[in-house]
Amino acid sequence: MGFRLFPNPDFDDKAKKKWDAKRFYDDPDYYNDPTVIRPYKVGVSCGACHISYHPLHPPDDPENSKWENLASVIGNQYIREGAVFAPNVKPGRFFWEMLKAQPPGTSDTSRIATDHINNPGAINAIFNLDARLSIAAEEKITGGGVNTPYEGQIIKIAGGETRKVPHVLKDGADSVGAFGATIRVYVNIGMFSQQWVSVQDPLIGLKPQSFVPLTFQKPFSVTKAQQNSVYWMATQERLENIKQFFRRIGPMHLEDAPDGAAYMTKDESVMNRGKIVFAENCAGCHSSKQPEQGSAVDEKEWFRREVLKPDFRDKNFLSNEVRYPVTDIKTNSARALGTNAVRGHVWDNFSSETYKNLKPVGVIECNKGTPYEFEFNAPDGGVGYYRPPSLISIWSSAPFLHNNALGKFTGDPSVKGRMDAFNDAAEKLLWSEKREGTIWRTSQECYVTIGEAFLPDPLKPLCQEKPGVRGKWLYIGPIPAGTPINLVANLNPEFKNVKDLSHLRKLVQDFNLAFWNIKVNGADAATELKRLVPDLLAASKCPDLVEDRGHYFGTSLPDGDKRALIEFLKTL
Repeated sequence: MGFRLFPNPDFDDKAKKKWDAKRFYDDPDYYNDPTVIRPYKVGVSCGACHISYHPLHPPDDPENSKWENLASVIGNQYIREGAVFAPNVKPGRFFWEMLKAQPPGTSDTSRIATDHINNPGAINAIFNLDARLSIAAEEKITGGGVNTPYEGQIIKIAGGETRKVPHVLKDGADSVGAFGATIRVYVNIGMFSQQWVSVQDPLIGLKPQSFVPLTFQKPFSVTKAQQNSVYWMATQERLENIKQFFRRIGPMHLEDAPDGAAYMTKDESVMNRGKIVFAENCAGCHSSKQPEQGSAVDEKEWFRREVLKPDFRDKNFLSNEVRYPVTDIKTNSARALGTNAVRGHVWDNFSSETYKNLKPVGVIECNKGTPYEFEFNAPDGGVGYYRPPSLISIWSSAPFLHNNALGKFTGDPSVKGRMDAFNDAAEKLLWSEKREGTIWRTSQECYVTIGEAFLPDPLKPLCQEKPGVRGKWLYIGPIPAGTPINLVANLNPEFKNVKDLSHLRKLVQDFNLAFWNIKVNGADAATELKRLVPDLLAASKCPDLVEDRGHYFGTSLPDGDKRALIEFLKTL
């Protein structure tokens, strides 16, 4: 679902003579040849990542599901993004290790317009749009953002305008309105690619030219898209239809699933206790029904009364859409530190002035209790925040956290399979000592490989030719099995001056020397890596390696309260 083949108008008689379908699948020299013209072009829609098995109508056989077994916006919790979008990446390359470690049901939407942070995030379901829009916050929009389509009332102010905007992305960066957030997705999957590829270098981000500081991205201009792309305008005209479609999507409750009631407590006292625990510990962030601002009411008492009402979950988005510093949430900070929406970067036109002026979150403490302990100051410009995820139908969407890192992946879309995953994730959420302290690591020896054409001139002398490999490449490695993936993946290649670039070059050389000593001279891998770790962490855009940490709210509750809370969460 979500893919469509279109005849390629460039597939002429000459291309047909050169076309060899068997070699296209089996021969790297053939399928990597840029002169090979394919018979089809592939169109990608939102459905590729958002259509999946219906929690209330699970298939008897997942390999042979029917239309009624599919839900349009549940979020594809079973997709393996690497296998879908990078099937030709082979073992032995570091990128293959990144994709292999990526949790199912996640997507790294900044992998193309790269922010140099490996940050795959869970693909969210879309529920209760009206409730979400009802709590949208007012934010200031300036610059190119004022040209993005918007679904509500615009108030003109000096230097721009204000809009009430929801935050669809986990870091709240998309802050020009639901229409702007929606149409941004179409750009990300190929719409008006003529401008898209001109404002950044996909995958690598570096310019193939001599030293020019900070030329890695430029803003995608909404004005230019409106002036020059019929596809943008055709999509913009249909945004209201998309909105009306989303408005129809309601929650999927466990009691409505086959045998769902069997997984829920029948003890009313336990359920009521779970509601009170939720009111006192969770509702402040995970409810769109909130006390009236400025009222003198006791907030916890208000939530106690509200959560006991039979209609508490009705028209409730189960989030307050507020951005909170990652230093408070304490989950892995990779997604929060993405820079694509900061001023002057690719999504500049899709983020508000309010976002760009958020207060820096300060020092982030990473990797406690590991050999990689590190503290660093988060940059400013809007990064470092998360909005609370909606808890609607949370019974159906484990593993938890923004990166699907908390809890086991069952791969089973049945009600039993979903509840097995939910129970495991819920226990690890509330009993943090049951977490594994997951760090993604390489499964085998591998190399980082970057083509010569993608490198600035001062790094090109480090490139090599290897037998049987087309072109010259920068090889970083060999990287031993067991190396933390994000210790390497999050290295920051950006530079502000020649001094920064010389430091980057020296790091690459030291990196290669250390791994060569491991490979050729038999040096101890742990010793060599330990020597490199401080420099690697210092050169990282996000040195945060532990994936399943954070969100410790509720972990100090008595066990009985935790069990009662879990019973209530099943009903949401």
